[in-house]
Amino acid sequence: MQLTALVVLVLIAFAGNSVLGRMAISWGYMDALGFGFLRLASGAAVLVLLCQLRGYRLQQPLSASLKGAAALTLYMVGFCLAYKQLDAGLGALVLFGVVQIVMFGWGWFTGHHVGWVQVLGAALAFAGLAYVIWPQGTLQVPLLEAGLMALSGLGWAAYSLLGRGVQAPLAASASNFLWASAMMLPFVLLSQEVAIVSLPGIALGLVSGAVTSGLGYALWYRVLPQLQPAIAATSQLSVPVIAILGGVVFLAEPVGLPLIYGTLAVLGGIALVIWAPKNT
Repeated sequence: MQLTALVVLVLIAFAGNSVLGRMAISWGYMDALGFGFLRLASGAAVLVLLCQLRGYRLQQPLSASLKGAAALTLYMVGFCLAYKQLDAGLGALVLFGVVQIVMFGWGWFTGHHVGWVQVLGAALAFAGLAYVIWPQGTLQVPLLEAGLMALSGLGWAAYSLLGRGVQAPLAASASNFLWASAMMLPFVLLSQEVAIVSLPGIALGLVSGAVTSGLGYALWYRVLPQLQPAIAATSQLSVPVIAILGGVVFLAEPVGLPLIYGTLAVLGGIALVIWAPKNT
């Protein structure tokens, strides 16, 4: 029950990032890359402070820090650049589709048995997600941005898989965020994007970085070693749905039958993956 509660808390934090990002970027409070950098920098500051308060040393090997930071940077940069032209719903499908493929594939490659019931559950959850967020009207797929989002999904899958071997989640997350902040800075400085900075944007970025990113990602590293790759991958399909529900609560967005039906499908698919018999 404790593990379940922690996983739910992590997924809510991930969805919170989506809501905060939409508020900051879609409402014109901050540019996308600047918001992403502020997320990383403020997350690093809070995580390092927590490590100091608890007496933890940032002892993660340099190679592990660089791998984690590179994966996190790939996720953040690809995500920020792709959403300049890519529909939000289609972007989520590309992102989480890649995460599913990579994490399921890695689980199979490393000997974690994936039964047909789990595959069916993942397919049901993904179909439910697609039903909720499929773009309306004529569908246009900019190949460059779709490719960037696929790279973002690859980065997040790699970051999640690297977390399975972490012994000190808080210290590892602090190191990853520090190095990722340094890695992302050149992208922000060399970007052709016009910088947009405002007090509401900074406030949203600090909350997203310090709480839902920094603490949320550290908690993700805390629970990952206890999750099968298939469960870790499929459970994340609930994040866009939670984010939409957050938009209903905090942004007064409408509720429709597709959201209700899709949410039930996503939750049902996740349940199948979690409770599937081991030999099926």
